[in-house]
Amino acid sequence: MSSTVLSRAQKSRLPTDLPPNAGRAAAGIFIVLLAQLMLVLDATVVNVALPHISTDLRFSPAGLSWVLNGYTLAFGGLLLLGGRLGDVFGRLRVFCFGLGIFTLFSLVGGLAQSSEMLVASRALQGVGAAIAAPSVLALLTTSAPDEAARNRALGLFTAVASGGGALGLILGGILTDAISWRWTLFINVPIGLFVLLTVRRFVAETPRRPGRFDIVGAIAATGGAVSIVWALINAPEHGWGSVRTVGGLALGVALIALLAVTEQRVAHPLLRPALLRSHHRVASLTIMATFYGGMMAMFFLMVQFLEDSLGFSPLVTGLAFLPMPLSIFTLSRITPHLVGRFGQVPLMLIGTLGMTLGFVRLADLGSGAGYWDVFPSLLALGISAGLTFMPITSLVLLGVEPEHAGAASGLLQTMQQLGGSVGLAVITSVYAAHAVPGDFLHGARYGFGASAILAAIALASALSLVARRVVLRPRPRVVLD
Repeated sequence: MSSTVLSRAQKSRLPTDLPPNAGRAAAGIFIVLLAQLMLVLDATVVNVALPHISTDLRFSPAGLSWVLNGYTLAFGGLLLLGGRLGDVFGRLRVFCFGLGIFTLFSLVGGLAQSSEMLVASRALQGVGAAIAAPSVLALLTTSAPDEAARNRALGLFTAVASGGGALGLILGGILTDAISWRWTLFINVPIGLFVLLTVRRFVAETPRRPGRFDIVGAIAATGGAVSIVWALINAPEHGWGSVRTVGGLALGVALIALLAVTEQRVAHPLLRPALLRSHHRVASLTIMATFYGGMMAMFFLMVQFLEDSLGFSPLVTGLAFLPMPLSIFTLSRITPHLVGRFGQVPLMLIGTLGMTLGFVRLADLGSGAGYWDVFPSLLALGISAGLTFMPITSLVLLGVEPEHAGAASGLLQTMQQLGGSVGLAVITSVYAAHAVPGDFLHGARYGFGASAILAAIALASALSLVARRVVLRPRPRVVLD
């Protein structure tokens, strides 16, 4: 019996109880992560429903991409302003305000009776997401009772951020097939209301840091992104040398230049220029933007291939993407240990190489291709994302002072969302320029080829870290305000 009973000395070395607020903190972390998952899912949850949306609301092929881009552009373009709002008015207050906007226009979008109403609702959903999302990391870390819980929360956040998009395709397929495409938007309403009604009970407000808003920077960032994406999407229709295309691109570049000048001069910039003076941070942000841009474009094209070319139902289409979230969530448990042993750069190299090869294979699909021809690429892309996203996050936050970690996190999310928008616009434009009626794969192969080029840019950025002999094995301790 003595072999089964701990000695008094052994008992004295074991923790007698959890931190006093552990239960409350765990509930707070769950609620905030649920909201983050909802915001990430919405970038792709309507993707599987696009053919049904196009039929019901009479979208043009190029206009249909605005159902996705309306959300991601507003989301990415206003993220930095959303972060500043949280600093000034308090993270929890701003989080709830943004989530309220997001929930309201999810309802409006689900009720949309025209293409214009749906795109406008999606854009306003993105505004709400941009206001709410920058506060998520700060609320997660302030809710954690100790360092171990904080690290677990950050690991879960990374898994949600990287795997939520693929998971959205599965959920969208289930809802579209079982009920209607409108429920890809309606589903946000009960979840949003649950978070709004419970979050204040379990999550404390953060300190406020009063200051001025960089309105010019916010307008320049959002306007520049919208102008560039609009020009790229409509280039096949208007012509690459047309006044509209060239003018749109020129206006976008001018606004981005205005943003760069403004951020150097204002007292409270949305984008701290000092964050972009580190090569490893700039390279990591480039990888995130091009990686996510290629992934968003792949989702857009692959859904149409599975549903229109192979005749899959929305539910089966969603399940067809299952290798991706399973790979991402599985690797999210392993990658932190791999980073601690090998460093961030080797994992980023493997991930970007795997992504490039996955897209190259898709660009070479034959005319009689079926699901098992694309399955290896879906699996490779899921594994690549699982290996790459956490090291990118770690490298972007490495060396950032605690008071600026929120700005660095906002910059990372901005590059992810805007990279998705610009990447989708480029690939959609390439696809439309080579589209042949009745032969989806003819244009899609060019689109997947463009995705492979984006992935190659990500791979080159990872190689630049090797060239500079960046060796960063220790997992950094991140403290967010």
